[in-house]
Amino acid sequence: MQATLYDENDAIVCEHCTVARNPLTRMRGLLGRRSLGGGEGMLLQPAGSVHTFFMRFPIDVVFLDADRRIVRIASNVRPWRAAGAKKAKSVLELAAGEAARVGMTAGSILRLETVDARA
Repeated sequence: MQATLYDENDAIVCEHCTVARNPLTRMRGLLGRRSLGGGEGMLLQPAGSVHTFFMRFPIDVVFLDADRRIVRIASNVRPWRAAGAKKAKSVLELAAGEAARVGMTAGSILRLETVDARA
């Protein structure tokens, strides 16, 4: 499913977000991709941790609780690393530096809007 994520001020924080909700899409994640562009991301639901084994590029990892409140941001997670957060129920993966560029901070709540809902 494709969606857009907004912050509490209705600013877009991830314009082209792929939502991975089944085990296969969550397991595959970003594997095989050479990069993520600005405005692109993947939301893994459910997930409380991620790894970057076999990936080719660093990413920002944003951990969200059940209300999509940001509980932790792991910036510039390089390949062959793992990251997690207590209370995280989903994980947003973005290009390295993207979380800071769009002004994400711990405590902010994100809103998910599917592409179909806006059409």
